[in-house]
Amino acid sequence: MGLSFQEANADVGGPGSPFQVINVESDGVTSRRFKNAPSNLRQLFDTARGLDETFIVYEDEEWTFAEVMEDVDALGYALVNHFGVAPGDRVGIAMRNYPEWIISFAAILSIGAISVSMNAWWTEQELDYAVNDAELSVLIGDSERIERGNGACQRANVRMIGVRLDELAPLAPHVEHWHDVVVRGQAMPEVALDSDMDATILYTSGTEGFPKGAVSTHGAICQTVMAFSSGAAVQARRSTDEAGSDLTPCFILIVPLFHVTGCIPVMMTCFSFHVKLVMMYRWEPERALQLIERHQVTNFVGVPTQSWDLIESPHFAEYDTSSLASVGGGGAPAPPTLMSRLNDSFQNGRPGLGYGMTETNAYGPRIEGDDSLTHPNSTGSVPTLVMEVEIRDETKRALAANESGEIWMKSPTLIRGFWRKPEATAETLVDGWLRSGDLGRIDDDGYLYVEDRVKDMIIRAGENIYSAEVEAAIYEHPAVYEAAVFGLPDERLGEIVACAVMLKGGEYLSEDGLRLHLRTRLANFKIPTRVAFTNQPLPRNAAGKFLKREMPGFYFS
Repeated sequence: MGLSFQEANADVGGPGSPFQVINVESDGVTSRRFKNAPSNLRQLFDTARGLDETFIVYEDEEWTFAEVMEDVDALGYALVNHFGVAPGDRVGIAMRNYPEWIISFAAILSIGAISVSMNAWWTEQELDYAVNDAELSVLIGDSERIERGNGACQRANVRMIGVRLDELAPLAPHVEHWHDVVVRGQAMPEVALDSDMDATILYTSGTEGFPKGAVSTHGAICQTVMAFSSGAAVQARRSTDEAGSDLTPCFILIVPLFHVTGCIPVMMTCFSFHVKLVMMYRWEPERALQLIERHQVTNFVGVPTQSWDLIESPHFAEYDTSSLASVGGGGAPAPPTLMSRLNDSFQNGRPGLGYGMTETNAYGPRIEGDDSLTHPNSTGSVPTLVMEVEIRDETKRALAANESGEIWMKSPTLIRGFWRKPEATAETLVDGWLRSGDLGRIDDDGYLYVEDRVKDMIIRAGENIYSAEVEAAIYEHPAVYEAAVFGLPDERLGEIVACAVMLKGGEYLSEDGLRLHLRTRLANFKIPTRVAFTNQPLPRNAAGKFLKREMPGFYFS
């Protein structure tokens, strides 16, 4: 019989361990932290210098750690000496998953600037908002994003670096080509960094129709990288498999780097611990199976939809997936049946699901292995090595076991706040604790269960979609009198976006017409899949609020 979760925690986080945990007080708040975590991210990146092992595999390209760091140095030099970027300045990254995304991220952070992750699916309007909200100095983008963000950057006087622009029309004067900017042989500028400096801004969907920039510090991200690795160590201590695996760890990147899951637990874990990372051009289940077999991938981290796609592939049985040790991820609820199917589908791969969010740098309780089968509705045991979790009522009072309330979390992995939004920061971060906006409970054995969401939010394949943002765009159509947006359960995607729309008297609007209207205002994943039109007022409660929980059955039964 293996160790219990808390026994393994005590062992892995004890004195003398690489993951030793200590209590630290800051601003009157005591929290647990990893003693041996780097103080800033440049220290973390520097450990990869000179390593000849393969770091990135992308299509037919292979990059060693040493080659990546040569480009990191060259870009860091150019940003400081050619573009005039100073510590604290914001540099945006707007591209699909290319090796240059990773190089850009490491270079920006190494010179003390702030990396701003731009959602590659954003429309021109959404890009324009983020360019101005973050007050970018430079934007690094691929062909599609350069074209889409060109107008916003010209208006805001933001210079641009274009990545893989071979098929792009002649460059505008303010756009420079990556190969002209990144010239190997230049040294990384010397910059003083500390753990409290801002490092990243990741935009999350906003309840008021605009995204919020979640800001993390160097120290928080360094602690997060240690936290994810300590979780793997805890699971290894609990494992009853004496043989283990003799395969070299290898991750496959199947989620966007502009999302926290792809950036921190996948990419940064690989960068920090010198693990090979196989990158996909786009998500295709059969292509993923090919890469898993070819590169003996051991870790598959994505949203539940992708795990489902993988085992549902008609050619799944034709590929050797025996190298996989861990299959799972987070970002969205997983059907309980998925855990057992994953366990039965892979020779060695064990299922797992984590509960984290942008505001925790994706870190949180995680359920995996045997626990995922015995507690299929749970998201893991608490507390973890460095995260405390409480269930609280509306008065902020901590509740007893099995009582339902809002999930609160305290951890060194939390964001420091939202970019230039003090009210949103104060509402979300209270006395060192994060209000998750989710409802849940903790059972007598310490297992956390996420039951519902306080926020009016839909999670479609790991993408957070706030109903208010979609509703605001729908209301811009002149034929719409009122609209309510909500989620419908979907076996593959978790949820899909649906809406009920009451039209003005005498007006006509088709589903295609509504989607055409929304296409210029919202990213495609936010556009409703199911639409119901009515000439009757939408159901409301006595306070005048839409009865959204009743609408799925009312309009789509």
